Amino acid sequence: MASVWDEQSSWSQAANRLKAAIGRARTLSLFMGILAALLGTAASQAMGGSRVLGQTFAFAAALAAGTVPLLARQTGPKAIQNWTRLRSMSEAIKNEVYVFLAGAGPYRGAEAEAVLHDRVGRLRSETSDLLPSVIGLSPVARPLPAITDIDSYVDIRLKGQIAHYYRPKALEMGRRLAAVRRAEFLFGCAGALLGAVAGAYGVAQAAAWVAVVAVAAAAVSAHSTASKYAYQQVEFARTADELERLLARWSVQGQQSAQSDDVFVRRCEEVISVLNESWMVKWSTE
Repeated sequence: MASVWDEQSSWSQAANRLKAAIGRARTLSLFMGILAALLGTAASQAMGGSRVLGQTFAFAAALAAGTVPLLARQTGPKAIQNWTRLRSMSEAIKNEVYVFLAGAGPYRGAEAEAVLHDRVGRLRSETSDLLPSVIGLSPVARPLPAITDIDSYVDIRLKGQIAHYYRPKALEMGRRLAAVRRAEFLFGCAGALLGAVAGAYGVAQAAAWVAVVAVAAAAVSAHSTASKYAYQQVEFARTADELERLLARWSVQGQQSAQSDDVFVRRCEEVISVLNESWMVKWSTE
């Protein structure tokens, strides 16, 4: 049992590492795209006063622009697919562990641990091409979840996921989305102001910077779309709501049977799995 829990840690670390690399590449690509536009405009305006300075800006702009497609490779479909599959594997093992600890479903009986290893083995065979991603990763030392029955499953797994993961994540994605909207608004205001200055006072330099602001706004919007903040906010909130409904129905059912407990646990894990599977489809097809 401990070996399965350790294996889950390794898969989770691999997924986290790849996700962090994708996030860094996206953020750097956003910065470099904006920097390229800024330096390109600065180069065109500096040429009249200092050719050397203008050429320096132009070189830096070309260099910044050249890094964008290189960074895009690190955020391409293959990287996204590998990340989502690593995360899916980690969550699938975690699901099996929680059901095993609760003693529900296929884990009611003396052969429960053998069944666990068999099911995890099948999961591993489906992702054998990703095994190099976990090589060299040491499992994080952590105790097994203190789950021994359905009641503790509800308290630790179900309520814990809702209160400490899905709800906070929905709020976090909402904050990120709001930050993007504010940035888009500010860029829009800046563009309008520069355009007004250029039109009213004939300041050609201001007109040139309107395009830079437009590029920056478009880059921020593209970054938000690629990161899927709005989608993630909805999915986290939806999953939390569905789990809360399952919990409410289970709480009012009164006397529970082994069969009803199995159905309840299976349904909870299905809701969690659906989120993971929908992510795989969403991230891999766009």
